[in-house]
Amino acid sequence: MSDDSYTPPKVWTWESENGGTFASTNRPIAGPTHDKALPEGKHPFQLYSMATPNGVKVTTMFEELLDAGHDAEYDAWPIRIGDGDQFGSGFVEVNPNSKIPALIDRSGAEPVRVFESASILLHLAEKFGAFLPTSGAGRTEVMNWLMWQMGSAPYLGGGFGHFYHYAPEKWQYPIDRFAMEVKRQLDVLDRQLAERRFIAGEDYTIADMAIWPWYGNLALGRQYGDAATFLSLHEYEHVQRWANEIENRPAVQRGRKVNRFWGEPEEQLWERHAASDFETQTQDKIGEDA
Repeated sequence: MSDDSYTPPKVWTWESENGGTFASTNRPIAGPTHDKALPEGKHPFQLYSMATPNGVKVTTMFEELLDAGHDAEYDAWPIRIGDGDQFGSGFVEVNPNSKIPALIDRSGAEPVRVFESASILLHLAEKFGAFLPTSGAGRTEVMNWLMWQMGSAPYLGGGFGHFYHYAPEKWQYPIDRFAMEVKRQLDVLDRQLAERRFIAGEDYTIADMAIWPWYGNLALGRQYGDAATFLSLHEYEHVQRWANEIENRPAVQRGRKVNRFWGEPEEQLWERHAASDFETQTQDKIGEDA
């Protein structure tokens, strides 16, 4: 079906009331809308994020580093994109693109800002020498899939997810277009995982951490309403096997909770400042209105 009622104007202008569920999270200009300093904690790493797939990549990485014995303690501060926190002056200083996640690394002589989730994963992997081969074909293969995720996920989230689940009106053309592309991407992953335990080989890497919050959660039926049924995700058996194996990692289970403001109270840890917070500071422990 087509929308015959809309003819694009000669010059486009922004109408802030249009755009559906997430209309308030974007605007056609950059820069801050208000002055707001970012909070700072005691740890070397200060993360400002929200438990969207891109945010979960980084909290999972931190929790995996801690499980592996690295000195990677971090403070995770909530950025509520629906409230416009990403347009505060302090956040824009860390990420001029006003997107989560953003990181300040204070572990060296001078603080370093890191933005874009893949850049953060790569920064931490190189700093700790973990979850990324140091050289050779193995490193290149991980980077191949890390870049694949960054290029592919916008078709899943901003394309399929938006038009199938979030858009104020359902239009067949964009849903069909992006459903086709997402199923193609899932077939790419399924064929890759048919011969490998993890995305880039037999070792768990930052490529898995980047791809799982998007495609693993989708395969497990956690994204975009009944998209798992609509896309027949049970057909991708190797993606299902991989998604469930990663789902069972303790660090992934913890990482999914950090900076999460929705869902079951026991799944929400609005801020994370210590490992013990998972036992004492989830919303079922402190109250949903805390």
